[in-house]
Amino acid sequence: MNIRGSICALATPFAADGALDLGAFGRLLDHQLAGGTQALVVAGSTGEAHMLEHDEFDRLLVFALEHVAGRVPVIAGTGEAGTAKTVALTRRARALGANAALVVTPYYVRPTQEGLRRHFLEVAEHGGLPVLLYNVPTRTGCDLLPETVAGLRDHPAIAGIKEARADRERISALAELVREDFVYLSGDDGSAGEAMLAGAAGTISVVANLVPRAFRALCDAATGGDRASTAHCQDALEPLLQALNCAPNPIAVKACLHALGLGLALPRLPLVELNDGPERARLHQALSSLAS
Repeated sequence: MNIRGSICALATPFAADGALDLGAFGRLLDHQLAGGTQALVVAGSTGEAHMLEHDEFDRLLVFALEHVAGRVPVIAGTGEAGTAKTVALTRRARALGANAALVVTPYYVRPTQEGLRRHFLEVAEHGGLPVLLYNVPTRTGCDLLPETVAGLRDHPAIAGIKEARADRERISALAELVREDFVYLSGDDGSAGEAMLAGAAGTISVVANLVPRAFRALCDAATGGDRASTAHCQDALEPLLQALNCAPNPIAVKACLHALGLGLALPRLPLVELNDGPERARLHQALSSLAS
C-alpha cells in the first residue's frame, strides 16, 4: 500500500432532505480520480464524520470502495473520543474493506502523552488496519508530540502520521522521524509545499476536493524537490486557500463544490450553509481563476 502524494480528505455531500447524496459523491470521486488524486479519505473531519450515523458511515465507505475499485487506496476516518469506540469503528472499517484508518487524537477529553501513546497502541494492536496517526490540536484540544510519535512508529501497524501543525519547528521534527515504514503526511494545505520539501511524503488535503489537478501538481513538484515549481504552485493556490478560511471547514468547501456541480452547499447542523455575499463571491472568483 502506497499512501503518499496528493490525498483528498473528501467532503460528504448531502441532499436537500439531509440524506446522503451518493450521486454527488460519485461525481466527486470521479473528479478526484480524473485530477490525479493518489488516495482518498472517507469520513474524516472534512467529511463531517461526527454528523454521520453508523449506517451512513458504512454506506459511504462501501460506495467509495466499490466506485474506486482499487485504483487508489481508500482510508477511513475512525477516530473517536474513546479508545474502545475507536477500536470498534476501525474493525468495522476493516470488515467493509478499507485499506487503512486515519485516527485523530481523542478530542475534548484532553489525554496526556501517555494516554495518547496507549490509545494508539490499542488501536494498532486490535483495530486490524494500518493506522495513520492524525494530530490537529486546533480541533481536538491535545497535541501529539514528536517524541511520542517516535515511540509509536515502531509498532508494525502504525504506518505514518498526518500532522496539521504548520510551524517550522514541528515540520522539521516530524521530517526527522521519516523512514521506509513510516510516512509523514502534511495536514495543512497552506504549508504543504514547505512540509513536502522538508520530507513529508504527501498531503491529506481539503482544497484538493475542488482543484485536484492543481494540488497534484504541487505535490509532484514538492516531493520531487523542485523548489521553484513548488513556490509557483503554492502561490497559485493561495487565493483559494485564503478564501476558504472565511468559515469553519467544510462550510466554504461545500459552497465551492456546489459551484462545481458536485453537490449542494449544505452541511449538517451545527454547521450551516455559507450565506450569499462577498465571502461567497470571493470564493467563486478564486476558484474560477484556478480552474481556468
